[in-house]
Amino acid sequence: MKTIEKDQRVREEYQLVNAWGLAAGIDLHGCNPETIRDAEKIKQFVVELCERIGMKRFGECTVVNFGEDERVAGFSMTQFIETSLISGHFANQTNTVYLDVFSCKYYNPYIAADFAKKFFGASDYTLHYNLRK
Repeated sequence: MKTIEKDQRVREEYQLVNAWGLAAGIDLHGCNPETIRDAEKIKQFVVELCERIGMKRFGECTVVNFGEDERVAGFSMTQFIETSLISGHFANQTNTVYLDVFSCKYYNPYIAADFAKKFFGASDYTLHYNLRK
């Protein structure tokens, strides 16, 4: 199924239940290690993602590198948007990105996932979304 068709299905469901918002959890596997370990690249990703899904950033993107446990060590990111929040964690040990996008303004979660996959050089992704009522 094409991205446009997937979006149409989500958009119809969103409207049918009169959703207050949309939350997408995107797990990206096999990412480029250099990209997910670069704070400036992560900030660039956020700017470009917001442009692609039509979100207005509020304030600066925060990117912090931490984690004593090697299993979870890596950058974490938060970006307020006028309609809620984008956040992510970049796990060094597994080269996995855990990205969350929540907004009370509709956006296409498949565009977000496809763009993230391409930007971070992921081998594949898993997308879960929830309509918030």
